[in-house]
Formats: sequence, C-alpha cells, structure tokens
Amino acid sequence: MSAMVDQAAGAMLKPDDLKRISEEIETAKIKEAVEKKRKFEEHQEHLRQEFMQREIPDDAFQRLNNLVRHAAENGQREVMLFKFPAEYCKDHGRAINNFDPSWPDTLTGFARKAYDAHTEHLKPHGYKLRAQVLDYPDGNLGEVGIFLSW
Repeated sequence: MSAMVDQAAGAMLKPDDLKRISEEIETAKIKEAVEKKRKFEEHQEHLRQEFMQREIPDDAFQRLNNLVRHAAENGQREVMLFKFPAEYCKDHGRAINNFDPSWPDTLTGFARKAYDAHTEHLKPHGYKLRAQVLDYPDGNLGEVGIFLSW
C-alpha cells in the first residue's frame, strides 16, 4: 500500500504546476480578448473610412424620388435617409442632441455631402432636413438619423 501512495504522490500535480496551468489559461483568454477587440476596432475604422469617402450615387435623386413618393402614398411626411454613429460628427453628436441650429457644421464625410446636396437640390423645392440622436447606449450618444421631410 505504501508503494501505491508513493506512486500516486509522484503523479500529483504540485501547487506551482496548478498555478502555471491557471496562468496559461488566463493568458490565453486575455490574448483572445485583445485580438477580438483589435479586430472589432479595425472593422469600425474600416466602416468609418468608408463613410468618410462615400459619394452620393448617380441615381440618388431617382431613388430618393421613389422613396418619398412611396412614403407619401402611405401617408408619411418624413423618411429617414440614413444613420451613422454620432462619433463621426466633429463634436460626437452634441450639437444634434442639443438641437443647436449650427448642427450641420459638425457633419463630416457622407453626412456632410448629403447635407450639401440637400441644400443645393432639395431645399429650394421645400424639403427640410433634420438630424436626431436615435439611441443612447450605455448613456452615450449612439446613432444619428438624418431625416428628410416635406
């Protein structure tokens, strides 16, 4: 019996071995979390760059005309054209959230191009454009919606 206990004791993991095993698992979890966060941030930056470089398509006014006609046929007087993260604004959406009349000055990228197209082509026909913060994830300004009304 004594030989069996000695043999079993020789195979027993030591506290240092258990500590090393725990540390290796924890390190692997941390590396995985860091890599997941890096990929998420890389994806978010890619989306941001796309938004900043995006142009108004050639058929935008034809598509818009179809959209507003359909909305009007359904009794609506406003449509949401698109949405984007508030952080894309120069002030991260604060002017929009506070109904500041200078909110258009905070727009960047595609949102600014859309606003300028509205000013040049749609506003003279009586269309109005407004922006609104749509959500507040974790108490922060989330997505901004751009709405066209008539």
